[in-house]
Amino acid sequence: MSVNAVPPIRYSLDVIQDEARELVQKGVVSRQQPIYTLCQYIPAREWVCIECELENADFLLRDRIADLIGREEWDND
Repeated sequence: MSVNAVPPIRYSLDVIQDEARELVQKGVVSRQQPIYTLCQYIPAREWVCIECELENADFLLRDRIADLIGREEWDND
């Protein structure tokens, strides 16, 4: 009997940063909150993959979201 398992989704750092940036722009999270705050908005089964990608990029879950998304660029001043 074979089981068709769904392979885990692979998140790139760019995708994680875009998701975090979108949550900040919507006002759902603050740039000053720790990165682990994002786990509330990402399904648990996907969070494990995100944690690994963040770790590979030398981010700690206690780092600020601002550190993850970098500086913001404004189109008009």
